[in-house]
Amino acid sequence: MAVARSMRRASPISLMLAALLAFGFICFMLSPSAPSASASAVTSHQRQQDAADHPLSPPTKPFLKSQPVRSDGYMAAPPVVHYNLNNLTSTSTAIANGERILILTPLARFYQGYWDNLEKLSYPHELISLGFISPKTKDGNAAVAALEKAISKTQSGPIDDRFASISILRQDFEPPLTSQDEKVRHKLSAQKERRESMSRARNSLLFTTLGPSTSWVLWLDGDIVETPASLIQDLTSHAEPVIVPNCFQRYYDSSSKKSAVRPYDYNSWIDSEQAQELAANMGPDDILLEGYEELPTYRTLMAYLPDFQALDPQRMVALDGVGGTALMVKADVHRDGAMFPAFPFYHLVETEGFARMAKRLGYAVFGLPDYFIYHYNE
Repeated sequence: MAVARSMRRASPISLMLAALLAFGFICFMLSPSAPSASASAVTSHQRQQDAADHPLSPPTKPFLKSQPVRSDGYMAAPPVVHYNLNNLTSTSTAIANGERILILTPLARFYQGYWDNLEKLSYPHELISLGFISPKTKDGNAAVAALEKAISKTQSGPIDDRFASISILRQDFEPPLTSQDEKVRHKLSAQKERRESMSRARNSLLFTTLGPSTSWVLWLDGDIVETPASLIQDLTSHAEPVIVPNCFQRYYDSSSKKSAVRPYDYNSWIDSEQAQELAANMGPDDILLEGYEELPTYRTLMAYLPDFQALDPQRMVALDGVGGTALMVKADVHRDGAMFPAFPFYHLVETEGFARMAKRLGYAVFGLPDYFIYHYNE
């Protein structure tokens, strides 16, 4: 048989080199690839697989999957979904157990420092869902516009920085105060109506966003601009039903010409006999408030309990009232009925009323006097 012209011209050395190259290519294709630096990071495909199964899934998981379409062109009804809440955990090893966190924020104003701090949280963002509620006011509209801009940037950025899901609600009732000025907000005469309105907003946000996969709820005020990056891990590590850090504020002390810190949130306290006597003589619609000289409760305030000579961020104290600047709650506490009373409950409302309700349900309430977060300085 005649040899092909092209084969007659090929030298043995060329054939040997070609064979070696082919063998090397096959070995390269079949060999396992080395893990990349981001091999442990959650991929876009994994997040797609973790998406909710249908549009009616709670917003603690993003809805990304397509739905079947009926013969008439309309979307088919979602399937029946079973959730076994007995398998849901809220433990001291939240990351290891893949426990989902729902961060809820009533938002009257948007502070970039709040969002920057949120992005720096070191808890895996794919396990964090965010929920916001804002009033339908001029300030509320501006806050939502700024929030949406920040969300768009984060959620289109690196996959590891994106949050699992984000919900934005608008209040369906008028706020009692038109001004968000700090002095106006904290007037004693405005407190009952203001805090009852805040309770309604918190409850609306909670009941709309709490899903069957949520293990913890972190209430984080929109004017908290500085926390440790490990805030979620630090609070959940205690595995307590309700726990709150100490909220301070950085400011410039004009007398000493230096930067300093001062207590900000006085709503975390241990009850006193004097406060109980005041409540006993109140009318059914009256409420007790903390931090006002007109109401001398003589409660022990967590704001004044830090031991600055020997700070211990792990130190806990049992509390009777809590503030909501950064309040970590096991989701089961809310599921069992503890909410924010928008009416006098043992002469308490909002977060302080929530603490009383949680304790009435049999849950312990704790504070961390030596663990600090910082409020925006207006």
